[in-house]
Amino acid sequence: MSKSQFVSVESEGDIALICIDNPPVNASGVAVRQGILDALDTARALGAKAIGLYCAGRTFVAGADITEFGKPPLSPGLPEVCDILEASEIPIVAAIHGTALGGGLEIAVACHARVAVATARVGLPEILLGLLPGAGGTQRAPRLAGIPNALDLILSGRQVGAVEALKMGLIDRIDEGEMREVALAAGQDVVAGTLGARRTDMLQTQADDAALKAAEAQVRAKHPHLVSPLKCVEAIAASTGPIKEGLAVERAAFLHCLGTPQSNGLIHAFFGERAVANIPEKKVAPRDVSSLGVIGGGTMGSGISTSALMAGLAVTLVEVTQEALDRGVATITGNLEGAVKRGKMSAAKRDAALARLTASTDLNSLSDVDLVIEAVFENMDVKKEIFGKLDAICKQGAILASNTSYLDINEIAAMTSRPADVLGLHFFSPAHIMRLLEVVVGEGTAPEVVATGFALAKRMKKVGVRAGVCDGFIGNRILGHYLKCASYLVMDGAHPDQVDRALEGFGFAMGPHRVGDLAGLDIGYMTRKRLAPTRPAQERYGGAIADRLSENGWNGRKTAKGYFVYEEGQTRENPDLDGIIADERQKAGITPRAFEDQEIVDRYMTAMISEAARVLEDGIAQRPVDIDVVFLMGYGFPRFRGGPLHYADTIGAAELIQRIEGYAREDAHYWQVPNLLRKMAADGTTFADLNKGN
Repeated sequence: MSKSQFVSVESEGDIALICIDNPPVNASGVAVRQGILDALDTARALGAKAIGLYCAGRTFVAGADITEFGKPPLSPGLPEVCDILEASEIPIVAAIHGTALGGGLEIAVACHARVAVATARVGLPEILLGLLPGAGGTQRAPRLAGIPNALDLILSGRQVGAVEALKMGLIDRIDEGEMREVALAAGQDVVAGTLGARRTDMLQTQADDAALKAAEAQVRAKHPHLVSPLKCVEAIAASTGPIKEGLAVERAAFLHCLGTPQSNGLIHAFFGERAVANIPEKKVAPRDVSSLGVIGGGTMGSGISTSALMAGLAVTLVEVTQEALDRGVATITGNLEGAVKRGKMSAAKRDAALARLTASTDLNSLSDVDLVIEAVFENMDVKKEIFGKLDAICKQGAILASNTSYLDINEIAAMTSRPADVLGLHFFSPAHIMRLLEVVVGEGTAPEVVATGFALAKRMKKVGVRAGVCDGFIGNRILGHYLKCASYLVMDGAHPDQVDRALEGFGFAMGPHRVGDLAGLDIGYMTRKRLAPTRPAQERYGGAIADRLSENGWNGRKTAKGYFVYEEGQTRENPDLDGIIADERQKAGITPRAFEDQEIVDRYMTAMISEAARVLEDGIAQRPVDIDVVFLMGYGFPRFRGGPLHYADTIGAAELIQRIEGYAREDAHYWQVPNLLRKMAADGTTFADLNKGN
């Protein structure tokens, strides 16, 4: 046997077996790439008639080595390796298990045949990073699977199972067994002629202009801000000619996308989801959690329960009345049924999940659960009463968590004799779908309780972000600030629809007024009323228009009327809105002026960035990237812009200060320069630099 650091070669009869072993995911780093080339030389020296290429561990090559991102390319590059694999005079068969993603699938399609176990999944997800397959994927996938399938795979970035990959033509058959034996058998079948081996570059892609034109039109409509989708279509279109020319088009397109603001933003988002797990408590062992109590069967409580059940936890749902409890159980059942229909779980797993659900109207039924999540409405007195009762009911070591969106965790914890066991777990609605979870750490929260919150997030397939205690924590505190900016814009002359369209043009899926209608305008109304006693006398009040809507009973989609009217599946402007706006402007003595869309975006984003900087100053968030992840995953911030503080670096601290000081001439209370921005401007530093320090 011959072995380099991550790649080994052995022979059995006429078959050479090349094994990649680079845990945990066999990433195609430079050592692996060089190891593959060295292994090919060894296989030739062994006189092999066929080569079986497989991977050790739990997966085939699952993509690039992320430690090489953003660094100068190292030789040999993956395109070179794939070209050499394809040109090999000895037929090579790739044996796939786990996932073959990105460069992993490009290695496989450069081989001369592909077999996979039934559980394997393949994909080309580079578009999710603002890139395109850069090692032949746009040329070889169409040759094997046809242009429509290649467009689907590359433009969606989705993973497909072995059965679908077989139908597409990406793999040649499905086998079972240990991967060494699968690779060996496949190699023997190639020699015997029972498994066809062919060079992908010798295949001809069938032209399909209609599919290409349809894909281009769809990309322009759905992704007007992104560069890479059109470049993907362009590269796939080039696959109908000689592969050498197509590969040149692909390489030029890849290099064009590399380093664009969109790709930088998407790569920042990708790494950000991993960076937020770097918390002070990361080395602390979490407590065991196998059973969960959820208090409240409304939208949030039922969503949290659904997510926990899908994660394999036992859940006890508690409501005040049997009627409310029945509604909660029905919602959970419907959520799980929806997961079955979407292919997220099997019917058998749904039934097993429901069997783990206990429903009760007795708070004492939570006496033996490992962790309780209170998910009742935002009323401090109600929450304090519940936590006082839980303190007496729950076993020692049980964690008591509140799903509050705004309220003071320390005040809630003070109602118990165990503040070390209390934290906030702020889920986002719908909780069984949204992946963000703010883990709110109180003054007395024990490190192992924080670690348990993050372990629970991981088990529930959510991204936990550590937050300190303040009104609204990270996301809702910042949200409350920039929504004031949106209300000021409307009071001063912009129309709600214009504000929404401008921000949707920036990349938000929905503008703030459409979001408000979707969430329910009564939520903001109640928050404004709760905070009214704390509002400084010098603060301009911008909520009058929204207050009027709520006071009329127009709370958005749930009442079929808010900023917009929702009837028979159609959305149109509320005919009463303009009168309310004019009336409130007149009361405030405002002469409205026109706003350009760019000024709307600039003011809104500057307000968001300003408060985000103050959240950092106050230690509510650990790092800029934590704030970015909160907004990418919970607030519809355009992913290709990387998050508000990543976007702030594209503007620069000096320009942001200049904007704020200009706006402050109209409202010196609202528009204040954060100290952090002044320091950054003086030092010439960026938010990215602050991420490096943590």
